[in-house]
Amino acid sequence: MLVLGIESSCDETGAAVVSDAGEVLSDVVQSQVVHAEWGGVVPELASRDHAKNVLPVVREALARAKTPLGAIDGIAVTCRPGLVGALLVGVQAAKGIAFGANKPIVGVDHLLGHLLAVFLKRDAKEPREDPAFPFVALLASGGHTAIYRVDGPHESMVRELGATRDDAAGEAYDKVAKLLGLGYPGGPVVDELAARGDATAIDLPRPMASKKSLEMSFSGIKTQLASMVREKPPKDGSEVANICAAFQRVVTSVLADKLLAAASSEGVKDVVLGGGVAANSELRRRVLEGAAKLGMRAHVPPLASCTDNGAMIAYAGAMRLARGDRDGWDLAATSATVLPRATRKGRGAR
Repeated sequence: MLVLGIESSCDETGAAVVSDAGEVLSDVVQSQVVHAEWGGVVPELASRDHAKNVLPVVREALARAKTPLGAIDGIAVTCRPGLVGALLVGVQAAKGIAFGANKPIVGVDHLLGHLLAVFLKRDAKEPREDPAFPFVALLASGGHTAIYRVDGPHESMVRELGATRDDAAGEAYDKVAKLLGLGYPGGPVVDELAARGDATAIDLPRPMASKKSLEMSFSGIKTQLASMVREKPPKDGSEVANICAAFQRVVTSVLADKLLAAASSEGVKDVVLGGGVAANSELRRRVLEGAAKLGMRAHVPPLASCTDNGAMIAYAGAMRLARGDRDGWDLAATSATVLPRATRKGRGAR
């Protein structure tokens, strides 16, 4: 089965052709640079950029896969969660393509796409060992940070074990980068500078560090750093690097420890990383080393499978199509995930 996947939930327009075995025949991503000057994603600008790029990106994905639209067995499109205007562009484009080519269409939850991205096979020369169900996954990105138990490749088989009460990890990275004047997006540049800095030069507490709870919080450390920078601005690049290193050490250690604690509690031997923050070098190292010490298998997808892309949507859609699922022309875009949430946002006792 070959599936055309379309992704437009935020600031990347993606399209890909993927088989139900996870083989990636093509994966085209058009990243939006228009948001850099605003220091964050502007929803209206994102929607306009998707509308301009979605069909050229789809055509390029089909061309790179050397697959005519007639040979595609189904269309998969991100329909939730995300920016509704951006999602709407992708959903309407997918409907038009499916209707015109007489192909079945399925909507995909963006979070499920990230959870299953580890199964994508991008390079035949580098075979990767797939995780076994059930596995425990950390999904960390600019909009979502949560730990899930995944018992199978369908939405009904995913259960949240814990999540952030406030800022997502990637959101905290972007805010720290902004207050340090490092630009947007913040994750890659903070990761790069952290490698040059001294993480012990600044003493930062680890938020909600107890492994007894799988809930997380990242707004406090961002506020603490903002206060620190306001009172004593960094004098040079080395001090900026030290701040990045200290911040990254705290955030990645909490994420890795919570993931491994969740796997131990669930009696699961396979752990998975997903989402844009899964591209962070220190987080990848901590998870790989920590899992090895506990006798677990850590599955870290290649960088191309961490950021938003159409391939993960195509594969998740292929899993729906394979079991006979189909959506109608009333498929709608929504900002809410279908995955049940266990963590309540905000402060206070639980």
